Amino acid sequence: MQKLLDCIEKLKKSHIKKTIETRITEFQENRKKPIDHIFTELCFCILTASYNAERAIRIQNQIGEKFLTLTEAQLAKKLKTLGYRFPNTRAKYIVEARKHKKTLKNIIESAADPNQTREWLTKNVKGIGYKEASHFLRNIGYTDLAILDFHIINILTRCKIIEKPKTLNKKTYLEIEAALKRIAKKANLTMAELDLYLWCMETGKVLK
Repeated sequence: MQKLLDCIEKLKKSHIKKTIETRITEFQENRKKPIDHIFTELCFCILTASYNAERAIRIQNQIGEKFLTLTEAQLAKKLKTLGYRFPNTRAKYIVEARKHKKTLKNIIESAADPNQTREWLTKNVKGIGYKEASHFLRNIGYTDLAILDFHIINILTRCKIIEKPKTLNKKTYLEIEAALKRIAKKANLTMAELDLYLWCMETGKVLK
């Protein structure tokens, strides 16, 4: 673990720190925006499952709040035109997710516990698992959840902090999240900050 902590500390002393601080501020600002904007972040996270995050960002920017108004067929066609890998399935998930918009707004405004909100998302929004729910909540300002994509898993495996899981069920997810929380505490970072530092270490980029 110490080697990983040393790498994080080195990044904290570089220009990357400012970039990550700016990104965290953007996430916090997202939470204050109208529910239609917040819903587009949920759509982005639905799109990222088994897909490239940078491409999903470009698609989100192209479609924007039309995620709320296009018919399922129109959205599928648009996603296909933009080169998205699963246009029909994800269009269906996004259109179905619209029915939860009011509930989602109430949950966010009430500042509900993020762990409970994550559970609600995974149980009620098709296409959203633990990783996608955590990603969405991080992108709207929550700071204490782990986004366990393959980049993060690979780093933890290489550093011998975990054994690479064969499957990522709820039990395994929470165990790895607990390991990341220990790292975050030692590095004096929130989980949201730690995720961005680890992503930067693995990809050289700071995305969302």
